[in-house]
Amino acid sequence: MENRYQNEERYYMAKKQVEEIKGFYGNLISYIVVNIGLVILNLKTSPDHLWFYWPLLWWGIGIVFHGLKVFKYMPFITKDWEEKKIKEFMEKENKETWE
Repeated sequence: MENRYQNEERYYMAKKQVEEIKGFYGNLISYIVVNIGLVILNLKTSPDHLWFYWPLLWWGIGIVFHGLKVFKYMPFITKDWEEKKIKEFMEKENKETWE
């Protein structure tokens, strides 16, 4: 019985990961399409004043962080750090409950 629940939990975690990856790729495709449109719009309407690189830059930074999170590459936030923080918050809550 326990094995069945573990399998279900792993399934839902994997499904959640797939949904996050799909969301990232959707965001990336939107980024590419919209920014191509912004470059064309900028060059057609005001080629002497280039502004398209601002949304390209800031949205691009967002894309990078989104990708780092989705593909679990956060060198400054490790699994050990997460576990320590969880324990810290649980201990703090437990301490507050007893006071």
